[in-house]
Amino acid sequence: MNCCAQVGAEAGGSAPFLTDHTTLIDSVETFIFDCDGVIWKGDSLIDGVPETLDMLRSMGKRLVFVTNNSTKSRKQYGKKFESLGLSVSAEEIFASSFAAAAYLKSMKFPTDKKVYIIGEAGIQLELKQAGINYIGGPEDGDKRIDLTPGQLMEHDHDVGAVVVGFDRYLNYYKLQYATLCIRENPGCMFIATNCDAVIHLTDAQEWAGGGSMVGAIKGSTKKEPLVVGKPSTFMMDCLASEFNIKTSQICMVGDRLDTDILFGQNGGCATLLVLSGVTTLETLQSSENKIQPDFYTNKISDLLAAKKVTTNA
Repeated sequence: MNCCAQVGAEAGGSAPFLTDHTTLIDSVETFIFDCDGVIWKGDSLIDGVPETLDMLRSMGKRLVFVTNNSTKSRKQYGKKFESLGLSVSAEEIFASSFAAAAYLKSMKFPTDKKVYIIGEAGIQLELKQAGINYIGGPEDGDKRIDLTPGQLMEHDHDVGAVVVGFDRYLNYYKLQYATLCIRENPGCMFIATNCDAVIHLTDAQEWAGGGSMVGAIKGSTKKEPLVVGKPSTFMMDCLASEFNIKTSQICMVGDRLDTDILFGQNGGCATLLVLSGVTTLETLQSSENKIQPDFYTNKISDLLAAKKVTTNA
């Protein structure tokens, strides 16, 4: 455990509010940021983000952006960052759509097998990039099932994995198709990009997240998925290997306790919760909450206080 984690642990009970910004920044060499609720909400950039990222880069810190939202590929997320005025390369982005493709590739997914997708274009693009065959996705969004007496739905017996992510085009056809693949195709894997309860599709409210789609398939198959996004350690292992990072020198910054903070803790990183997204101070300090970050703060631009200390010094 690094020095920052020790400071937080000594406080006991609820996590302490971050006051020594300079010590935190000096103690780590890589910051991993969640996106929704930390960098942006919907399509709106959170105040102070550009200045904060610029400051950390000027201090020699590596920045990595990790999101459980599987609707976009790494390349597509790069364009979103650009549209918000942020310069972030695709190599610095780890989306759960990429994690799903990376996992299948690491498992040497057979070339004669296919993936059935409940999800959107991000998963398709990442599977295509990895050379993995797939069916389903948005193309099945308009399909309907004939439920006349005696109707039997056919499915592809070459489907070796079902990947479930956030899907605005979810319908009964997709649910039944995925259920048949998992229940009837020998060895068919059930992979979830994430199990997030809600997602920030707009900055006006929270919307039902990928966990609702995953929950539907869990209910019909009576099976638990392999989760490749946060808080699974797979994505952490993936990016640690990619950048040759020691997890003890990483600070995970996020707005969700059960995904971002748990992700950092599972990976042995320092953790910083921001209150600019899903988690409220009341939730953090509730006696029912068992997940405590090393520190919490209002938003990532609070880290700019370190620049003021350096300037004054």
